[in-house]
Amino acid sequence: MGWSPGGATLGTDTETWVAAQVGGALEAVFETVATTRTATEALLGRVVAEGRRPTSADLAALRPGLHAHLTREQLVSGVGFVAAPGLLTDVPAWLEWWQSTADGEVRPLLLDLDPGQSAYSDYTHWDWFALPRDTGRRAVAGPYVDYLCSDEYSLTLSEPVRIRGGFAGVAAADVYLRHFETAVLPLLRRLPRPAHLVNARGRVAASADPAHLAGSLTKGPDFGELLSAARPGAYDGMRLVPCRGVPLVLVLV
Repeated sequence: MGWSPGGATLGTDTETWVAAQVGGALEAVFETVATTRTATEALLGRVVAEGRRPTSADLAALRPGLHAHLTREQLVSGVGFVAAPGLLTDVPAWLEWWQSTADGEVRPLLLDLDPGQSAYSDYTHWDWFALPRDTGRRAVAGPYVDYLCSDEYSLTLSEPVRIRGGFAGVAAADVYLRHFETAVLPLLRRLPRPAHLVNARGRVAASADPAHLAGSLTKGPDFGELLSAARPGAYDGMRLVPCRGVPLVLVLV
């Protein structure tokens, strides 16, 4: 059964209000991602204008801005730029990534990305990298246990970084799932039917429905297509309401 757009019973005032509030909660994080993308593209553009390819040392110029994001945005636990393999001349892969600790300290993520020794050297298959690369659009990945950065159950918000029209990597920010759920569960519980939020792949990002736990997959339509259409729809008795401006869908069962 395919999903159908519109319908008189869909998009009620409460549902659209909740979807808009969820979008607003994540939009502040996406603003951090967008600012990081803009700064990275400007930096890489200056390097290329000098007639050379970038190195990992060049990315140090991003650090003041990344530190500021971590102290200003409450939902952001990690932020940075993840380079596409082959972008930098001195290393095969690189994460210019900074995190905040429980006591408010800002520290770098230090990883061994040697492909001969590290299980994490190829990060290109992770949704937070692959979705922006493949679609050209911003994405919400997870929730998943972030073994790469924090060992926390997390969401990662990302969007592509481009240089001279080519893909150079992603700008991204991490949100701990416990913080996101604190922000959105009171909204979901205001709805008259059990509700949860899914990303473009149908993975549950937060849920007020015990039948659909965070991290599980929701069987349904092509949620990416529904997000592109940006209109409420229906599928097999479920109500589907895209969250305005962010790649999440509110699902009422």
